[in-house]
Amino acid sequence: MIKRPLNAIAALCGGTVLNDNRGDAAIVGVSINTRTIQPGMLFVPIRGERVDGHDYVGAALEAGAGGALWERSKAVPDVLAEAPLVLVDDTVAALQRLAANYRDELDLRVVGVTGSNGKTTTKDMVAAVLSGTYRVHKTVGNLNNHLGLPLTVLELDESYDAVVLEMGMSEFGEIDFLTRLAKPDVAIITNIGDSHLEQLGSRAGIAQAKLEIVAGLRPGGLLIMNGDEPLLAEGIRSARLPDGVEVQTFGLEDGSRWVAEHIGVDATSSRFDVKGEAGLQRVELPAAGRHNVSNALAAIAAATRLGVPAAVIRQGFAGLKLTAMRIEAGRAANGAMVLNDAYNASPTSVRAAIDLVAGLTGYRRKWLVLGDMLELGPQELELHGEVGAYVTPAKADAVLAFGTLSRHTAAAAAKQFAADGGEERVRAFDDKGALAEWLLARLAPEDLVLVKGSRGMRMEDIVHALQREAQR
Repeated sequence: MIKRPLNAIAALCGGTVLNDNRGDAAIVGVSINTRTIQPGMLFVPIRGERVDGHDYVGAALEAGAGGALWERSKAVPDVLAEAPLVLVDDTVAALQRLAANYRDELDLRVVGVTGSNGKTTTKDMVAAVLSGTYRVHKTVGNLNNHLGLPLTVLELDESYDAVVLEMGMSEFGEIDFLTRLAKPDVAIITNIGDSHLEQLGSRAGIAQAKLEIVAGLRPGGLLIMNGDEPLLAEGIRSARLPDGVEVQTFGLEDGSRWVAEHIGVDATSSRFDVKGEAGLQRVELPAAGRHNVSNALAAIAAATRLGVPAAVIRQGFAGLKLTAMRIEAGRAANGAMVLNDAYNASPTSVRAAIDLVAGLTGYRRKWLVLGDMLELGPQELELHGEVGAYVTPAKADAVLAFGTLSRHTAAAAAKQFAADGGEERVRAFDDKGALAEWLLARLAPEDLVLVKGSRGMRMEDIVHALQREAQR
């Protein structure tokens, strides 16, 4: 993490030290939360709608903070008159400026990852395949926004060789800002889905927003994008690329630079060959689904660009640990296979999950438990209906829906199952506990359940209910 005296911190963030005699104070790390303060950290108070972080500066200093930022427009109370404060115009802007200037001081390979779905999984994959050659840091969890990305950069120190930064967005301009701060050597766009349609209006708008990542690419850098997505191919033609930037594509269909073939998938893993790459045959991936094979291709392209040998890439995948609730395999109390994919959902990612279930064999029954998909805008009812229509008896044995919007998913799925016990095989619930209880009464040890929904639906509650007895 960043280690600088307070006066150097002030210079990097465009501030001034309130008391000259405190400028030599040693700063080690940065936090915006008093609950995570460690001795020597810089505390950055954030003004929120209901809470002003300035009110907690005193508590942060008492907890061991080595200094804090303070907005000039706010009077410094007498009790803090001698405190190690750095005066800035805006604490958020100062945090971001601090991270941007600190990033410039570090000799790093930077990989930026964005996309509608698969950002976190791809970030984990890139970090895993780079780790055999470089000392790698990566975005923790989902800290991928205007605060999380700067904080991730400030966790770095001079001992790291590479960092993988996830970049999230919900509006135009957000990726542009993050990529200009990060200045990646390699940028990845995983795919274009339906998330944030409410804010961006169309999938074409989503593609435009994701392509903002090229703005910060270093000259001579590499853009890796999904070649199976026509909107990206169309959008890149009008994008302004920095000098010398190369574009490579990946995908499951022929025509991309990096293509997977001979794909095999089970509930916990995938296997594939990289077309035309002798050293990347029968790659073993501890993540299920063809969509994760696609994500792995992006990671392979990034690692290859950064000089990682094929054998080291294969070893990196073997040790891959994915962030929780991304098709996380577990067992119900009675031994049934449960795939927890409850971190988030969009029409694109739900269809991918349905395809995964459709391709799995050896189970008595396959259950889909689907929750509402949020932030889809005016088309939300239609999109839920389309997902329901996508499920057929050939893909799953039953569909259980939770949430107001998912009633439309269930209604459309019921039509697909109408000729074969539709009422019993497709049901909608308003209560997660009732859904779990109903399912547990019918679930056999030889069954498989996939649970998916948007973050706000907390579909993992159903997973925990299914597993509860096994966890005692």
